[in-house]
Amino acid sequence: MKICVHGAGAWGTAVAVNAAARHEVTLWARDAAQADAMSAARENSRYLPGLALPASLAVRAGDIAQAQAGADLVIVATPMAALREQLVALRGTTAAVAWLCKGVEPALDSSSPASFGLLAHEIWAQVAPDLRAGVLSGPSFAQEVAEGRPTALVAASPHAAVRDMLVDAFHGPALRVYANEDIVGVEVGGAVKNVLAIATGLCDGLALGLNARAALITRGLAEMTRFGLALGARAETFMGLSGLGDLVLTSTGDLSRNRKVGLLLAQGRTLAQAVDSLGHVAEGVYCARTVVQRARGLGIEMPIAEGVVALLDGLVSPQDAVAALVGRDPVPETVQASPRQSP
Repeated sequence: MKICVHGAGAWGTAVAVNAAARHEVTLWARDAAQADAMSAARENSRYLPGLALPASLAVRAGDIAQAQAGADLVIVATPMAALREQLVALRGTTAAVAWLCKGVEPALDSSSPASFGLLAHEIWAQVAPDLRAGVLSGPSFAQEVAEGRPTALVAASPHAAVRDMLVDAFHGPALRVYANEDIVGVEVGGAVKNVLAIATGLCDGLALGLNARAALITRGLAEMTRFGLALGARAETFMGLSGLGDLVLTSTGDLSRNRKVGLLLAQGRTLAQAVDSLGHVAEGVYCARTVVQRARGLGIEMPIAEGVVALLDGLVSPQDAVAALVGRDPVPETVQASPRQSP
């Protein structure tokens, strides 16, 4: 298979390295200097230092149309904020397209309360509906995928041919890929888990203990599920890799950027200091407000996500944010989600 990966960050590089063992792969970088440096050193020193790029992997910059000419599959490995631009540029391509980004696009009109940021599949439907497209998601740190450590992902698309192509492209001895038709649920899981990971990082940073962390993850899964169901997702998706799996990994793993934001805020760092120290994008910081805004519009309460937003906006201290969450009035755990229903 001929594959072109757009974006030479950590995740794009990791996916390209994995696929290059079995396919003809081109990794396209927006920055020509970065592409030249990677080609010369056979290493992505900025995002995956110490990992040797396989000789079969081509790294290019410049004309993206030329880089992807004849590709069977195009992988968009950019931050969420760049997805719209990428999909517009891909209009008319005959290749299958899949994105790796997890999050919610910022609202295009922040002055309008009815203007909600979109999930990736909603952007696709809006700007390039004729593309055969989907998402590759699930519990995965780029570093471990690049090193060939065991990982399981989900290929989600309404098109069976796209799901099958993603499985054929990436499924192997270390990386297992499972197909799923529920692209809504897979994307909700990938977006909301980033917000919840900030909360669990905060909990850990304040040394509240493993019991508190488990409670926060469990109630966060309930929030994620309510939100997803309101958008048309399937409940069982949230008990799978892109729901519970990705939530646990991002909330507990030391490689999690979103968890690290919570840890740093608990230590007294400002939001700007926390984000600047990462060197990578922490999508939860940028999509938390939009998730809460959309949930309110749907009549869904998400108290953990709302607490994260209040913390990011500087309205509450880390201690007060956690106190508000653990001090909520009790309700039956098994109550079914409904508009304005507390967890």
